[in-house]
Amino acid sequence: MSRIAFIGLGNMGAPMARNLLKAGHELVVFDLVPAAVQALAEAGARAGASATESVRGADVVVTMLPASRHVESLYLGEPALLDHIAENTLVLECSTIAPDSARKVAHAASERGIRMVDAPVSGGTAGAVAGTLTFIVGGEAEHLEAARPYLEKMGKNIFHAGAAGAGQVAKICNNMLLGILMAGTSEALALGAANGLDPKVLSDIIAKSSGRNWATELYNPWPGVMDDVPASKGYAGGFGVDLMLKDLGLAAEAALTTKASTPLGELARNLYSLHSAGGHGGLDFSSILKLYRKGEG
Repeated sequence: MSRIAFIGLGNMGAPMARNLLKAGHELVVFDLVPAAVQALAEAGARAGASATESVRGADVVVTMLPASRHVESLYLGEPALLDHIAENTLVLECSTIAPDSARKVAHAASERGIRMVDAPVSGGTAGAVAGTLTFIVGGEAEHLEAARPYLEKMGKNIFHAGAAGAGQVAKICNNMLLGILMAGTSEALALGAANGLDPKVLSDIIAKSSGRNWATELYNPWPGVMDDVPASKGYAGGFGVDLMLKDLGLAAEAALTTKASTPLGELARNLYSLHSAGGHGGLDFSSILKLYRKGEG
């Protein structure tokens, strides 16, 4: 079994790390939140004193961080984590960040003889816990094959999107669509409820009709319609509004760079920005429903 350094133990990173532990790997973990490190230590991981200390002697490094600035600061800042990772080490960078940031870090890794892939994920916290995530990988094919045994312990579907940064492009496109469909689903359910329909009945109808989508089938935004989703837990946990807003911002940046047209993506970004400004940034992104329910926005 391999020695893995896992850095970033948030809502997604922690369950991913746990699945690697369950697979029998030796884990050294680090996060800026001591409680997150302690929880993994109690599960059998070794607590790293710092990011740089954690990667010493590691066969594989996995990082799961909030945004581009965190990834660039970790790998290229002072101290630069890449300077403490041994040559030929395999690095799986699973954060969702700007494609240019992924390419920048990957290029710096390559110059040091480090094998790196960008491997952002889809599937939410439930997928992270169940080990059924989708990994969208950018990088060299041979590096993906080296990473596959580890990715398969955390996910069910693995796609090679292309060269370095391609995984991030695909993830941004997916999350832009996710933001749009969640906002649209919330709008439709709120309209139905305002006109006297039971949101669960309407959800069941949509799930068997042309409006069916991931939100109505697996992640319903209306409280009480589904068990074990954030909407039925006060919108706690899950994928935060501000993280969705960050990803929609990445989509807007990518569109601007290539002069692509993304009017619905921009509309969704504005809606989530308005929702965040109302004090809901830390809630799950399905809480966008509150914008459409009287007295809750």
